[in-house]
Amino acid sequence: MTRHSLILRTAATAIMPLMLLFSVFIFLAGHQEPGGGFIAALVAAGGFATYALAYGVPAARALLRVDPVRMMAVGLLTAFAAGLLGLLAGRPFMTGLWIMSIHQGTPVLFDLGVFITVMAVVLHVIFTLAEDGP
Repeated sequence: MTRHSLILRTAATAIMPLMLLFSVFIFLAGHQEPGGGFIAALVAAGGFATYALAYGVPAARALLRVDPVRMMAVGLLTAFAAGLLGLLAGRPFMTGLWIMSIHQGTPVLFDLGVFITVMAVVLHVIFTLAEDGP
């Protein structure tokens, strides 16, 4: 059993929720300013990676609660569904549709799919490499 630093554990416990909150901010600001699903997913994955360094991969997987491979499938299906909605409305694939009452539309759904997919891929790679390490 490896011994983890008390300082790293304390910092990870404080940093991870902040990174996840910042990830939500980046996601929501992505349509008006730089950001969006891709960058927000990298920040969120960084939070889980920090937690995995401090507490180990099994603890980070338990905190995530979802297998990253299943997350990839859900993310790809979500992004595909955003494009499919344009076809169902009689327009070309990936046409943006807007709900005027809430000023949001299918681009947000596509960004959510990108967020889920990128986060899942990054976490799958990080967890796999950390488990196979020395």
